[in-house]
Amino acid sequence: MKKAYLGISFSNRKKFDKEIETLSLLLKQHNYHLFVFVDHYHFQPQQEQEMMATAFQEIDNSDLFIAELTTKAIGVGIELGYAYAKGIPVVYLLKKGSEYSTTAAGCASTIIEYDNIEDIEIKDLGV
Repeated sequence: MKKAYLGISFSNRKKFDKEIETLSLLLKQHNYHLFVFVDHYHFQPQQEQEMMATAFQEIDNSDLFIAELTTKAIGVGIELGYAYAKGIPVVYLLKKGSEYSTTAAGCASTIIEYDNIEDIEIKDLGV
């Protein structure tokens, strides 16, 4: 099974339960496992280097990077840039009406602005 890494801000994670559930189901239909870093790891403030090393290792082992940037997040931007530099396809995902990031868009192979997550089709995700 292929791995799709979802970059999402820890502070915004709980606001996107429905989106994450829908993405997981969509991807599973195409032999992808959705990996949500903030659901698997918890670091203390003094563990910044370990956190980023772990995130980069997980991204290295991924086939797709999805950046949920409805709300801008520096950490997700760093992960996105890392995935892009490694040649991993990047999907930039945001709700319509959110602030648009030209930096994220410049690295994305696919940009998805959505009203309702149910409207997203798997072809939108580039898989």
